[in-house]
Amino acid sequence: MRLSDLQSKKIVNITTGSNVGNIIDIIINNDGKINSIIVDQGKNFFSLNRESDEKIDWNNIIKIGEDVILIKKE
Repeated sequence: MRLSDLQSKKIVNITTGSNVGNIIDIIINNDGKINSIIVDQGKNFFSLNRESDEKIDWNNIIKIGEDVILIKKE
């Protein structure tokens, strides 16, 4: 799976049922495995304000589906 495939999916928090945002980047550890994803929660893709970015650990991802990524986060 490519990063572009992940970026096209919506991220939904199963705890709240809300849309979390869009993947803008990933963090990979030294073993080549994905450690976490960076999500842009802002509404404007071209926004220069990176304070709205959120880091989500890979362990919080429950399921990657065809159209959506389900996460569990309080």
